[in-house]
Amino acid sequence: MRAPGFASALLEPTNLLLLACALLYALIGEGDEALILLLFVLGISLLDGVQRHRSHRALAELAQLSAPRGRVRRAGEELELPPERIVPGDELRLEEGDRVAADGVLEEAVGLWVDTSLLTGEALPLALKAGDSILAGALVAQGRARCRVTATASASELGQLASGLRAVEAPLTRLQRRTRRLTARLTLVALGICAALAVLQGSRSGDWPEALLRALALALAVLPNEIPVVMALFLALGALRLSRIGVLARWPAAVESLGGATVLAVDKTGTLTENRMAVEALLTWPEGRLWRRGTALEEPCHALVERALLASRGDPVDAMELAIRRLAEEAPLEDAHRHPDWPLEREYPLRSDLLVMSRLWRDSAGQWQRAAKGAPEAVVELCHLPPDAAVALLAAADGLARQGMRVLAVAEGLEGTPLHDQVQGLGFGPPPEGQHAFLFRPLGLIGLADPLRPEVPAAIATAREAGVRVVMITGDGPITARAVADQAGLPPGPLLTGDDLEGMTPAALAAAVRAVPVYARVMPRQKLQLVQALRAAGEVVAMTGDGVNDAAALKAADIGVAMGRRGSAVAREAADLVLVEDSFAPLVRALGLARRVEANLRRALGYTLAIHLPIVTLSLLPLVIDPACTVMFEAMPGQGDPLRQPPRPPDAPLLGAATWRRAMVQGGVLVAVILVLAFWPGWSLESRRSLVFGLLLLAGGGLVWLNGDRGSRHGLAGLGLGIALWLVIQGSGAFRGLLALGPLAPDQLAVLALALGMALGLAALGGETLAITSSTRTTP
Repeated sequence: MRAPGFASALLEPTNLLLLACALLYALIGEGDEALILLLFVLGISLLDGVQRHRSHRALAELAQLSAPRGRVRRAGEELELPPERIVPGDELRLEEGDRVAADGVLEEAVGLWVDTSLLTGEALPLALKAGDSILAGALVAQGRARCRVTATASASELGQLASGLRAVEAPLTRLQRRTRRLTARLTLVALGICAALAVLQGSRSGDWPEALLRALALALAVLPNEIPVVMALFLALGALRLSRIGVLARWPAAVESLGGATVLAVDKTGTLTENRMAVEALLTWPEGRLWRRGTALEEPCHALVERALLASRGDPVDAMELAIRRLAEEAPLEDAHRHPDWPLEREYPLRSDLLVMSRLWRDSAGQWQRAAKGAPEAVVELCHLPPDAAVALLAAADGLARQGMRVLAVAEGLEGTPLHDQVQGLGFGPPPEGQHAFLFRPLGLIGLADPLRPEVPAAIATAREAGVRVVMITGDGPITARAVADQAGLPPGPLLTGDDLEGMTPAALAAAVRAVPVYARVMPRQKLQLVQALRAAGEVVAMTGDGVNDAAALKAADIGVAMGRRGSAVAREAADLVLVEDSFAPLVRALGLARRVEANLRRALGYTLAIHLPIVTLSLLPLVIDPACTVMFEAMPGQGDPLRQPPRPPDAPLLGAATWRRAMVQGGVLVAVILVLAFWPGWSLESRRSLVFGLLLLAGGGLVWLNGDRGSRHGLAGLGLGIALWLVIQGSGAFRGLLALGPLAPDQLAVLALALGMALGLAALGGETLAITSSTRTTP
């Protein structure tokens, strides 16, 4: 479901039911009752509006934290402006770490590498040059540039992607489907009774208008008008509980939807992992000495870290360079391997044809010192290694990659930094233009990984115990993806890549997704394909995403979950839930809370039906009794651990057969006892009315205790609430006069106590008998 406006919220079936009832009350001259129903509709809409306002405000604060500002040159003046104030024709200046604020064409680019993962899902930065286009939302990973703005706001590629979301139809939530079925059935029952009574009364009396009014009055009593109130209250309070654990529900119905999820499809980066690189291993070369995180960093590895630092920027933005700097600070690196006094002579940035970055320094003796780092195969090429040495170094790099690491090779210039024969000079004069002018030798390998969040394995184990499959979707390669999946505790199974998805028909993919836990090399547009396949396989899918291109998949999922901090504004707008801290563990906790809300809602609705049956018999309106007592169900902890129970089937009705039977038995018992009191001989009408009204109030609280957790304080509080309401009304002459009740004598109080005990005892006995019968039927 997607966030409704006020008008569409009023058109929900449960609200239409209340509005129809209000209209009928107005037609038969019961203006007070019509006004009460209209007030309840207004209250439900206000609850929904308040919750959406809270979520909108929190999302706006997140958006402000992540909103880019652009440095533009306009009419000779330098300005720093928000994206909405940038216009086509402005000159936009970009530095390392900037988020691009508008579409443009590059007029100048110096060593420019751009991270477009939020837009395209590309895992690695792309090199751009003058004349290339650059898109709003991209991140400058390295270098600097100047571009001419060509499109902003909705005219940009980012804006057009957001507009394209309208073409993706959001599915109805389970709650919408179930309440529509329930409302339709109850309405048909009421209309059937209304028609039968109108025909019977009209044919007997001949007064058809009067017969129709009586039939409408009975139909209004049959319709449980309090159900929409109870549902709105439970879902709003559930959304509030989710917000306290860092999960924002953009509209209350998302709470119930999450409780029914059977598959959690999650991104690896930032959701299962910490979204920051860390050095996990070092391998010196050619010695082959291995260091792993958690052990002491000894001297043979210091030279490797020293040259890696020299090959990195002093104020890095790149995640791998930040990881190398953190390692040097944590080790700590000895002073002999730090060179704060060396001036930088020249930097050789990454090129698309040579994925190596190197830097040239001048040491204290005036000699050149050279350090380089990059892709292992590129460093092998830079060092001109003989075939056997190249194969050995690349095999070592593959060994680290199979452990889920991203691998960099580090090299240093040979002693004195000699140049190739064709290049003159030994360190004096201007540096050469290209990196291949120098002679290098490899120093070793650095294995980096985005560390798994420490809470993830336990959270995945909890989700699996709850009967929910967790599937991981990543843009990384199959080796890295499988290694991370094993660390996270995902089950073994086949792995599909983005290329595999391209070659599969929808039917074949829907059959395959039932057994696949890991998807690698997946592009964002393929996430929509996966969501559709999972839903076609009968799953209820909760999908996480952060990029602009994830938005279509988030909207198509049963529950879209966006990242609050690193996620794009478009993704957050398309989602149902937002994870404030971008972590997987709160999502699993939210699953447990949502299941508790759903279970308690079913108990509350069962209670509502049970207490409604005797009220139908007396043609009373229960809008004071029921919602007040059902609040106790919302606060109950639930029966057992909801995360150790399987999810309900997606096509299960809101109220199952067992709930209906229990409600009918309990309600039927109350009907029988109430009829006995209503026709008790020898007492006045006011006294009998007081007995019936008292039994309804007290039994209402008693049913909360019976249907809830009888040992919890919430069940006892429901019982106490019924007693308190009865004492207040019965003890107040004003209330008794308003309701036409009479005072109760001691013998009448004794009869009331006896009737209450009998009603609750029979209701409890009937409920236990049904539970035993139901369990016997399900036992093979």
